[in-house]
Amino acid sequence: MGVSPWLRRLAWATLVANILLIVTGGAVRLTGSGLGCPTWPRCTDSSFTPHGTIGPHQLVEFGNRTLTFVLVAIAVATFVAARQDARQLGRPDLLRLSVVLAFAIPAQAVLGGITVLTDLNPWVVSLHLVISLVIVSIAVLFLHRLDHPPSPPATGVVSALAWSTYGVTWLVLYAGTVVTGSGPHAGDASSPRNGLDPLDVSQFHADLVFLLIGLTVGMWFALRATGGDTRPVTALAAVEVLQAIVGFVQYFAGLPVGVVMLHMLGAGLVVAAATWVLVAQLDREKWSRRAGSASGYASRT
Repeated sequence: MGVSPWLRRLAWATLVANILLIVTGGAVRLTGSGLGCPTWPRCTDSSFTPHGTIGPHQLVEFGNRTLTFVLVAIAVATFVAARQDARQLGRPDLLRLSVVLAFAIPAQAVLGGITVLTDLNPWVVSLHLVISLVIVSIAVLFLHRLDHPPSPPATGVVSALAWSTYGVTWLVLYAGTVVTGSGPHAGDASSPRNGLDPLDVSQFHADLVFLLIGLTVGMWFALRATGGDTRPVTALAAVEVLQAIVGFVQYFAGLPVGVVMLHMLGAGLVVAAATWVLVAQLDREKWSRRAGSASGYASRT
């Protein structure tokens, strides 16, 4: 007996909706709508919704805030479904992960409010995006756990390579937020930048990207040599190459809004693919050890 179809659908909805939030958050910044609602939790001093003369900046910012309520609804439904399945299947880990995802949404909303109250401080904005990426990573883990109950952490050279790839992925993503904080898309004309040289931080970001691609290629060959499933790593490599192409295009084209939004979508897909690689590899090594033990026992009997 497996998890219910409803829980599986809600798990996918959680992943897709949180990636969508990254894109809509990017639209807020890229259209200069970051202070379309100049305060928080209200949109204005007197109203939770745009009031008076409503322009495109107010609509974009308020639309992004409204998406939070959709995420909350999905999170609550996921918690209810996970609670039911956890009881029937004896899987409290599913309930725990659903609780983490549920509490992450309001926490992210509060951090979004802090970005507004600090007039879009670039370091706070960076953290705001990082938290969204963390939620995406947890959502991928939740999807994986639907069919793979937790077990003790695996060890081995290939799993260490998987951890390294996952860790460098986060370095790449955070460096990308620092590049953004040094560039022209502040989210509002009066918002500050982080003061770093865009060329220097872009070069550092690109160097990390090359390192990540190298690790991914190395892991692909390691899995081929050990008979592992290369599909997750192939997916990660494909997303990395496409993301790198988009990154170079946006840089040399002068950061057009549409291309930058595509790059933000790519960031969500990169962390999702890197998480898939990690969880699949760790479970693969556990399975390999169990299979090896069983075959060894069979040969002795």
